[in-house]
Formats: sequence, C-alpha cells, structure tokens
Amino acid sequence: MDTRVTSSMDLDDVLLAVERAAPVDAVRAVTRKLGLNLGALWVSFLVADMSGRALVRLVHLPIGIATPERRHDEDVAVVLPFDGGPQEQALRTQRVLVDQAGDRFLVRAPVTQRGEAIGLLEISLSSAPTDEVVRRVSQVAHALAFVVIANRRHTDLFEWGQRTTPFTLAAEIQRRLLPPSFTCEADSFTLAAWLEPAASIGGDTFDYSLARDLLHLSITDAVGHGVHSALTATLCVAGLRNARRRGHTLVEQADAAHRALLDNGSDGSAFVTGILGRLDLRTGSLAVVNAGHPAPLLVRGGVVQTVALAVNPPLGVRGDRAFRTTQLALEPGDRLVMLTDGMLERGAAALELHAQLQHLSDLHPRELVRVLGDLVLSVAGSSGTLPDDACLLVVDWHGGHGETRSTDAGADPQRASGPRTGTHPPGDAPESLGGST
Repeated sequence: MDTRVTSSMDLDDVLLAVERAAPVDAVRAVTRKLGLNLGALWVSFLVADMSGRALVRLVHLPIGIATPERRHDEDVAVVLPFDGGPQEQALRTQRVLVDQAGDRFLVRAPVTQRGEAIGLLEISLSSAPTDEVVRRVSQVAHALAFVVIANRRHTDLFEWGQRTTPFTLAAEIQRRLLPPSFTCEADSFTLAAWLEPAASIGGDTFDYSLARDLLHLSITDAVGHGVHSALTATLCVAGLRNARRRGHTLVEQADAAHRALLDNGSDGSAFVTGILGRLDLRTGSLAVVNAGHPAPLLVRGGVVQTVALAVNPPLGVRGDRAFRTTQLALEPGDRLVMLTDGMLERGAAALELHAQLQHLSDLHPRELVRVLGDLVLSVAGSSGTLPDDACLLVVDWHGGHGETRSTDAGADPQRASGPRTGTHPPGDAPESLGGST
C-alpha cells in the first residue's frame, strides 16, 4: 500500500477538522484524517495516565476483549500499564519508534509539547513507512498535543481517561491547585514536578510560572490532612499566585500568602511551610524564601549537597516578621531538587535520596520525579500508601537564556532519558496526581 503523505494532510485541513468537531471528538478528527491520508489499518491516541505509570487508550468503540477497560457514556478507556515495552520507550526517549509484527508495521510517536509527555500516537500500516511518513507522523503528533491542550479546557473526557482511580473531594481540590503541565522545557532550563498523595490528602502543592526573563517556583505543604488541609493549601497558593500576577516581589508574594491565611480565619493552627523561588534566567541567580520547609538539594558535578538557607517561620503563623531571602548562583549542569517532608520522613527515609539522585543523574527530570515517586512507594510498606504526601520539583539549569532551543516535535531529544534498561518498583498510588495532565 502506498504510504506517501499526500498534500491533503496539511495544517489548514487539520485545524478545520478540529474546529468542526465537538471537543470530545477533536482528537478523533485529527487521527481519522491522518489514517485516511496514510491508508492506515488503524490509528489510536493514548493519553498519559495521571499516575505516570500507564497509558490510557481513548477510543469511541471497545478495543479487544481481555484488556481491562472503563466506560463513560460512549467512550472507552483501556489502561495499558508501563512494562518497559515500546510504548514506554517512545515516551521516555521522545523518539518515533517503528516496529514490525508479521506483515504489519506499527509507528509510535510521542505527543509532546515543551517536554510535557501528553500521550502517544499509534498508527498501524500494511507496508513499511518511508522516512517522510515517519517525519509527518511525528509532526501530526506534535500538532495533536496542541489539539489536546486546547480542547481539554472544554470537556472532562481527557481527565476522565487519565483517572484510573476515583478522587476524593480533598484530592479534587488539591488537583485544581497544581499547574496544568508538570513538565516544562525551555532553552535555559528543564523543569518537572510530581506529587504522590497520602491515603488522606496532606495538602502538598507545587507551582511554577515562566515570565520573559524570570522563572517563579514554589513548593508548599499545608498542615493536616483531608479537606481542611486542601482548603488551607488553596488559600496559600491563591495568595502566592495573586501577588505574583500583580508583579510583586518574592518577599511580597510570601507576605501575601501569609496574610491570606491569617485574614481568613487562621488562628495559627492552619499554617503552611514552603519554599518560594524566583530564578533570573539571564544570570542563573535564584532568590529563595524558606518558610519553615525542608531545605532543597543541589546536585553539582555528581555531588549532592543540602542547600543552606535562611529559615523563616511557616506562612500563617502569627507574629511580626520580615521574610529573609537567600541568593543562590546556579551553574550550567546544576540540578536543584525541592521537596516536601513526605520524601524524608518515616519510611521514606530508607529511600537514601542523596544516593538515588547520584544514581539517577542521567534521567530527564520528567522520568526522575516518576522514578523517585515509585521508590517512595516501594519503601512505604506492603500497603503501598503513604502516611503523608510526597512532593518533588526538579529544575535542571542549562544556561544560555535567549538562545534557540533545539527541539524535535515538542521535545529536546538531547535532554531525553535513554532507553530503559532496568526495572523500577511499579508502585500503585491511589489518587496519584503525578504525571502529565
């Protein structure tokens, strides 16, 4: 069969098909057009599960008989756990993989935008694809990332597909506090974050926002568990974001969150620890406010060290204060790891985080945070649940702000992790909030 790409598969056609389709059918509109254009046997889109440990095939009609599936109205979600196979490898390496099974050829292309692994595009062909076909499939997969990002604002379909376990009310509140993407690649840095929730939500959050020459960062931990903790975290994060969006300084952002907690019923018992950062992308200078939180770790030259910071009281604890900042000078090649106490306390202490950060230094932050989440679960005991949330935010500093970023279909392949060669504890976190969203 002729698998050459015809001129009919252009961007205008794709955009028109997407706009004509309902949000729930936007991905199908793109994949159907691609399949017809290539004479494909079938085309499938798999979205990354929120746990970061599986892909979920979203289709309109059931696929297979023995594969576990979930239904919602007319939609079916088939969960495919990562097993080190080609689906996981395509996402991990951020490269298009072509496999042959008998007389069929399967093309797998990552659906990625700025390093966020949204999912995977799979196409089955009856003849070997040319290099031009593989290139075009990769381009369509990249375009599909934007289709998903744009249309998930209007429907719950994608989030429903990603949720392989039900959320409690506290988890739902906590979920809304996290940024839309857990990974961001830019010319001067790579960032990824992760959250492994406790059985009873512990109020951990992370956030980031990229300005023209600044990167804003935060990781916070609200006291307590459940809905009360989630609501305390909501006040804190909203205070930080409101001040940031009004152009306030780092100290003013900390003070705004502190006041939000005090002015809305906190008697000092509803407090939040956290680390707030503002990175100057032109120089690598990082300003940090530590509000009673565990110190970050810095990996430099293969050596892991705890960063000494001036420590302020937690946000929401009564008392006059002037928040103190610490200035850090990042060097190209540095890896900064911000974390909550769930990564350090109780059973998690057996993780030996310093040694793991050295051992896993070659991983992209996107894979690093997922592997560390798996390892935390593996030391949590037979229950597989955590007594407290465990949260990570990792920043790799490359330098070179303003230079042209090297990308291929939404990711920098030079920064991607290599093929998986070993196995990591799978973990099975209920209500897991990590991964791509």
